[in-house]
Amino acid sequence: MTTSLYDLSVGCYLQTLGAASGFLERGADHFRENNIDPDEVAQSRLFPDMLPFAFQVYCISHHSLGAIEGVKAGVFGPPQGPFPGYTGLQALITETLAKLKAISPDEINGLSGKDVAFQMRDFKVPFTAENFILSFSLPNFHFHATTAYDILRTKGVPLGKRDYMGALRMKT
Repeated sequence: MTTSLYDLSVGCYLQTLGAASGFLERGADHFRENNIDPDEVAQSRLFPDMLPFAFQVYCISHHSLGAIEGVKAGVFGPPQGPFPGYTGLQALITETLAKLKAISPDEINGLSGKDVAFQMRDFKVPFTAENFILSFSLPNFHFHATTAYDILRTKGVPLGKRDYMGALRMKT
């Protein structure tokens, strides 16, 4: 069996987005039970020079669905704010999951070999669709998902590794 571009991109995105939806829900429950304002958490950072939780969660969507949209358009750029509060972030992840589930494998696999550029102002980095997804999109996607998870952990949300891993794609 060969692994397709769809498997490498959307398959990975769906697994981690599902996990993110779960750990965001666990966070919301924890904050409600402990009388913590989730919108204050949305502005939390691991370190002063890092971007806040809201940016990290927004980037989970941006580097998954946004990356696919970027490949289709031939250009992808950095995320633009403002970024929503905690419940808006949960809705964003739910919407991202739904939109990615609606994309067919043929649609994604048909993007193989397509030119795409990361562009920030006058700075451009050229890629093929595969190299963009594997060397730029997926590493950014996992970086931001991990950082969001870690911020929730620092806020006392009882999460473990399984919460990050999501639903495994096991042999059926």
